[in-house]
Amino acid sequence: MTKQALHIVKIGGNIIDAPEALASFLANFAAIQGPKLLVHGGGKIATSMAADLGIVSQMIDGRRVTDAESLRIVTMVYAGWINKSIVASLQALKCNSIGLTGPDGAFVVSKKRNSEPFDYGFVGDIEHVKAKDLAGLITAGFSPVFAPITADVTGQLLNTNADTMAQALAIALSEYFETTLTYCFEKQGVLMDPNDDNSVISQINPANFAQLKADGIVSAGMIPKLENALKAISKGVQAVRLCHPDFVSQPDKGTRIQA
Repeated sequence: MTKQALHIVKIGGNIIDAPEALASFLANFAAIQGPKLLVHGGGKIATSMAADLGIVSQMIDGRRVTDAESLRIVTMVYAGWINKSIVASLQALKCNSIGLTGPDGAFVVSKKRNSEPFDYGFVGDIEHVKAKDLAGLITAGFSPVFAPITADVTGQLLNTNADTMAQALAIALSEYFETTLTYCFEKQGVLMDPNDDNSVISQINPANFAQLKADGIVSAGMIPKLENALKAISKGVQAVRLCHPDFVSQPDKGTRIQA
């Protein structure tokens, strides 16, 4: 039996922080035909709110350290304001979306990250996705919109990397759908020259990824994003690419990931 196609899209903070870009992206996402799922990051709102409350945001290698107070803020902002704003906008576009986090329906269960070599605080690493139940929700006609908040089996809320969440959802749902995963960010794709927006690398596989890292062409936050993409394509996801949000419905654009 042929599986139905499912489009999973992840957007980051740079899109969320730009109202016009977000509105344009959501219109493009709503126009995607068939089942679809959206995962979103956080943007600068949580950092700004923390600063207003006198809480200093700590980062290690571009990843947020989440202490107890920061966890309250990111949960309120990511799972509250951002998630529900996106859902409301999609509903206005006649896209029947439903806002979710990991604890909703226990769709995504995680565990607190080991404190070695760095203690990131209340940060979760995903252990399980309840794919069958989530697939049922999608088949019923809903487009889930996931905020990157999960919980462990004790009920402890945990801040979770949105790229990893998108990857875990895509892998788990590939049992039930022919799954395509798209990471949208502010560039047209992975660039050979960061100063040339037209220098898009058309394809990345494990071999040339290692070389791109060694040459310093991909670095910092792009490395874990590509690691997530490569893991997804190796674990049964049909197609993975990185592209600008304007190209979310154009499969020939951006950087394609190959096993």
